[in-house]
Amino acid sequence: MPKCLPLALLASLLLTLPTAARALAYDAPVMASETQGHAKIVAIVIAGPSGAPAGFTIQWMKYSDYLANGAQWHALPNAVQAEAAFTGEPTLNTWDGTLTSFSVPPSGIAAVEIGDLFDETGVEVTTALDELATSTKYVLRALANGDVTNDPSSWSNNYLIETGLNMNCTYTQGFWKTHEEAWSTSLTLGTVTYSKQELLDILHEPARGNGLVILAHQLIAVLLNADQGADVSSIQTQIDAAHGLIGSRVIPPIGGDSVPPSSVSSLAQTLDDFNNGIIGPGHCGTVSVEGNSWGRTKVLFR
Repeated sequence: MPKCLPLALLASLLLTLPTAARALAYDAPVMASETQGHAKIVAIVIAGPSGAPAGFTIQWMKYSDYLANGAQWHALPNAVQAEAAFTGEPTLNTWDGTLTSFSVPPSGIAAVEIGDLFDETGVEVTTALDELATSTKYVLRALANGDVTNDPSSWSNNYLIETGLNMNCTYTQGFWKTHEEAWSTSLTLGTVTYSKQELLDILHEPARGNGLVILAHQLIAVLLNADQGADVSSIQTQIDAAHGLIGSRVIPPIGGDSVPPSSVSSLAQTLDDFNNGIIGPGHCGTVSVEGNSWGRTKVLFR
């Protein structure tokens, strides 16, 4: 009867036996965005050199919640962190038929609408089908899903974007007055530049028959709408005229200048019509904010 091998020798032999090859990880994708509306973000996932043949997963949350967690992602999706795995075939947002599968080839591109997933197909492990909050900053990231061949990739870059901005539509002065979180800028009215806080003070100042305040209220809204992407070409003449009329006058409550309301009524009315969507591209509550085109998206990353 053969003798048993010494334990030390047996252990050394076992170490020399071939082991199953460890799975490689897919390359991490890149996260971007083409456009955004009031309640959704068109998120762009650009696959790495190894692609994302098993689809991809996107996580997102409000930027304020991200900062409240120490500028870190939560280990698992929860009440403030949403997740969706895109693994099948879309039928809702196919971008004119150019997106037929969430399986992305090497360096390929896929676009999905975060905030508009309720009726989409090919989406699994979705923890948030609801629309996004308007005028709110979100942070997103993506990874390539794993499969029987390769492990999941590492997470992509964090992508920060804000809903409700960069759109060809308009809001009224009342919206801008009560949504200061949606803008952070200084503006020049006439030849005088005002800080954000000064602009808010002007927006909250009752006109009391002062045409300068009346005109400033509408001009501020027009300029903020232009900053977010609204096309102001139809009223550019009136904008220039408003700046010229204000000139070096300092608007209350920052200054004490005034002009008769009759001198600004026509200008203010035209600017007001623009902000309310009667003229120009239309009010943001009534016009489409869909992405421009899938073709344009592809051109962005060539």
